[in-house]
Amino acid sequence: MTGVMMDNGGFCNDNYHSESSDDELVDISDVTVNFSEDVPPLDRDYTNWRPNNSPKLIDLMDDTVPGIGTYEDFNTIDWVREKSKDRDRHREITNKSKHSTVALLFSISDAFSGWLLMLLIGLMSGALAGGIDIAAHWMTDLKEGVCLNGFWFNHEHCCWASNETTFQERDKCPQWKSWAELMDGVSEGRVNVLNHFMYVSWALLFAFLAVILVRAFAPYACGSGIPEIKTILSGFIIRGYLGKWTLIIKTITLVLAVSSGLSLGKEGPLVHVACCCANILCHFFTKYRRNEAKRREVLSAASAVGVSVAFGAPIGGVLFSLEEVSYYFPLKTLWRSFFAALVAAFTLRYINPFGNSRLVLFYVEFHTPWHLLELIPFVLLGIFGGLWGAFFIHANIAWCRLRKNTRLGHYPVIEVLVVTLLTALLAFPNEYTRMSSSELISELFNDCGLLDSSKLCDYTGNSGSTSGSVNATAANGLGARLAGPKLYTAMWQLALALAFKMFITVATFGMKVPSGLFIPSMALAVHNHERDIFRGWCSPGADCITPGLYAMVGAAACLGGVTRMTVSLVVIMFELTGGLEYIVPLMAAAMTSKWVADALSRESIYEAHIRLNGYPFLEAKEEFRHKTLATDVMRPRRSDPPLSVLTQSGMTVEEVERLISDTTYSGFPVVISQLSQRLVGFVLRRDLFISLENARRHQDGVVSVSAVLFTECESPASPGAPPAVKLRSILDLSPFTVTVHTSMEIVVDIFRKLGLRQCLVIQNGRLLGIITKKDILKHMAQMANRDPESILFN
Repeated sequence: MTGVMMDNGGFCNDNYHSESSDDELVDISDVTVNFSEDVPPLDRDYTNWRPNNSPKLIDLMDDTVPGIGTYEDFNTIDWVREKSKDRDRHREITNKSKHSTVALLFSISDAFSGWLLMLLIGLMSGALAGGIDIAAHWMTDLKEGVCLNGFWFNHEHCCWASNETTFQERDKCPQWKSWAELMDGVSEGRVNVLNHFMYVSWALLFAFLAVILVRAFAPYACGSGIPEIKTILSGFIIRGYLGKWTLIIKTITLVLAVSSGLSLGKEGPLVHVACCCANILCHFFTKYRRNEAKRREVLSAASAVGVSVAFGAPIGGVLFSLEEVSYYFPLKTLWRSFFAALVAAFTLRYINPFGNSRLVLFYVEFHTPWHLLELIPFVLLGIFGGLWGAFFIHANIAWCRLRKNTRLGHYPVIEVLVVTLLTALLAFPNEYTRMSSSELISELFNDCGLLDSSKLCDYTGNSGSTSGSVNATAANGLGARLAGPKLYTAMWQLALALAFKMFITVATFGMKVPSGLFIPSMALAVHNHERDIFRGWCSPGADCITPGLYAMVGAAACLGGVTRMTVSLVVIMFELTGGLEYIVPLMAAAMTSKWVADALSRESIYEAHIRLNGYPFLEAKEEFRHKTLATDVMRPRRSDPPLSVLTQSGMTVEEVERLISDTTYSGFPVVISQLSQRLVGFVLRRDLFISLENARRHQDGVVSVSAVLFTECESPASPGAPPAVKLRSILDLSPFTVTVHTSMEIVVDIFRKLGLRQCLVIQNGRLLGIITKKDILKHMAQMANRDPESILFN
């Protein structure tokens, strides 16, 4: 990178200042702009604002015009300018605190406000997550029946107080009635048919309400939300995506979507819910409301909160935010993320939504040690997870592209209802697809004991006694039991459930309802019973194999293959099981899964959806190895019209306004003159428009022929000439620049590490062109043999 060499005479001996406001020259002509959140619209009436109460001259050097320094929708923030603004604000507060007690107290409250905000985010997110868990559990059971003691009880809570339950049939009690049992006169042969009909009807009702609410009130509430969160954290602005309506509708429809029985989870959307809470609460704190970079630090912490309440894994949540979603993650954000995740987990534990004193429904504890030879099946599970991850990403993106490019995308309500109908019809006959994904994972993770009544724990002793005979089984020992008939039935049911989940999840993820991917991926775990393989070297009567451990490792492998998470995934699974001794199997499966999936496709499911939607996201993990130069990427190209620029003096208000109206760019370079093309700085379109509007309203004598100056000194004017409009303060005098010979590898690195929106290309101080973030993304797509025109926000 090189500095901009200027002629001193062209600046009237002005000094440079460090304020940066580079902007991206993107076409926003087809974008609907919404300035509903802290961004004053361009047509707002600023008649009540008057700088220094002076009617004669407007000079923005000393007064801040409302709206200047903010960003339009679907634009990228300037990280350098935002960080500079925060440093200036902090420096001013520090200086004032040395001379005044009131200012000192304000300084202390300003420093404490970040921790207070984290506390509120943790409390609000934890409370919402607890409510979602309770409501989803109840509505899921509502599809099968109702509790006579109170319709608000789910199946498990209904039977807790019953004295008529047996241990073998602990889920059956007189207080809980299926829908067929509530209807008199139903023949015994039609009971199952009626229950199936009610199950499908409730599922269709829940799905219909979910998709209608999303379409009517908050279109941004659909999907997982994590691809968009990653894009927003990288600096992109999507107004309304983290707004109050999105929070309300996402919370309600998430419960409905999970309760409908669709193959989706609530864990991904909970990250979106937590980020919505953070964004709303930021409005009560000035330093976060007015600074987009500071707000994104809070959103990074909120991402950790979402995973914390989803899995009961505060540490895993912090690592998830660091590894998977955050673009800028300073050490201060790490500490605050940890605190917010802790508060959220404590709040959820206090609510106790599942009644088991745990933060998740499928918490398990394994105590049997694993053996070295078991690393082989663990690695095989990792290979399966990697293959599944690559297949799922390819199939899901193909389906979503079909939905996007055909008439299928015009009928989202019908699509949701058809998928729900197929899911409910096919899921009901199989108990492992009929139960919720969280209950299925709990069933698969379970470590069988002598008193377990699950089919997966149906073992017989050597003498042929069934698992119902506790004494006989105990006499033979846990390790000496053989598989019973119910176990074989459960295994083929699980095989059918695996095939069903694999294909239905591909069609479900991406529909216009809230849909997470964590739980469905984990539910695809392979349930292994390898006792016969290891029987030769097992000690007599010993438990050599823990089937639930294989389910857990398989779940981690499948989830890792889809999301490409490694460290955070292992920590999340460790926090779920509470066993230090299973870290090595989890690490082996997660790493193998990532290697296999990366060999087939480099993108995770979230990055694939970012590319599918055309978001301007510059992936830090993707290396640029091509030997191209800045001159190969910059605009204008040979066939393009000249670059639209402003001159530091010599232009009138009418000429500047005509340039604004005739172009759709978001900013303009400022040069000394059209002839010399010596670079002076860069000015944002939005700041320019607002400043000219304020000048016309508040500065006496400003007309269309008034001069526009980007210098501190006025050029000699003829007598009787209208007053000039001085816009020096909105000019960025230190835009980032590169030369035409700068390697694109270096340019890409600069954009990633500094979060630039664009940089200017110069040669010996003369402006030659501009490189924007989208230019880089299009160039990288072209180098990867992809369509460069796909890099457009849709």
